[in-house]
Amino acid sequence: MATNWNYSVTDEELEKLIQDYCTDFTSLAKQGRYGPITGRDKEVDESILILLQKGRKNAVLLAPAGVGKTAMVVALAQKIADYEVPDLLKDARLIEVELARMAAGTTSPAEFQERFIPLCKGVAERYHDPENPRIILFLDEIHQIMPTCTGSSYAGLSDVMKPYLTAGDLMVIGATTLDEFREYVALDPAMDRRFQKVFLKVPNTVETYTILKSLRSGHEKHHGVTISNNALMTVVQLTDEHMRKRNQPDKSIITLDASMAYHVKTFGKGTEVTLESIYYMVGRETGLNKQALHDEKKLQRIIKQVQELEGEGYTFSI
Repeated sequence: MATNWNYSVTDEELEKLIQDYCTDFTSLAKQGRYGPITGRDKEVDESILILLQKGRKNAVLLAPAGVGKTAMVVALAQKIADYEVPDLLKDARLIEVELARMAAGTTSPAEFQERFIPLCKGVAERYHDPENPRIILFLDEIHQIMPTCTGSSYAGLSDVMKPYLTAGDLMVIGATTLDEFREYVALDPAMDRRFQKVFLKVPNTVETYTILKSLRSGHEKHHGVTISNNALMTVVQLTDEHMRKRNQPDKSIITLDASMAYHVKTFGKGTEVTLESIYYMVGRETGLNKQALHDEKKLQRIIKQVQELEGEGYTFSI
């Protein structure tokens, strides 16, 4: 006999909560709103394995800021959108709960929880209905929901989620740094047990160069200019050397975008990004004189490195 599923949070109410306070990554992925994500296949596969489990089906992504935790979640959403996942996750919805949006306009923790609890409950009570696609919740900066996170507007939400996590009615992906996980989440054994850790390493020079290559077409289309492989590697090498307090690939992606924007502003569209534009933006970010960034010997090493990576027959320009 078919089960009669009666929800305390109606479909219309849940959908309004998702529209008002969440970003549906899978829906945006189906629309082609994201560029290609490279270099995170291993971590995506680890996360899929965790989500498929019956018990601890919650993952927490641990990495320094700027390494690409959200990008990895987008990569998972793209796999779901392309039906490149096991049957259990086909047609799943991967949504980011934007706590800042949810907290906007509230005047007390109770008012904030009046928005969060129905979302949490609505997702949880649909988990066991085979007619409903899985809904995976993504919480960035997940340490902020812990009661010990002083100064957070969301402190204490973990206590709201804990019963649903214990019952196995939620699928959650969290993201934070390893230090913040240890300082806040790991202190609560009940929360610590319910999340399996997925570590994202900082990409090296070659991996960051590959990421920039995958993003190049989208940036070229947006800015209306082109950029060579050697210029991409120059961005990576300069950010590696002069922006040590920030992490790859974020610092290279931001510098690439800014350099292309500066080049368009200075030289117009339909041209190729010059070293001058890259030097200008790196200098602007670091306080270094752009002339001091030019090193002919280093440039020749970059050309040789790219030639080796791209193989014989590679035509270089910079």
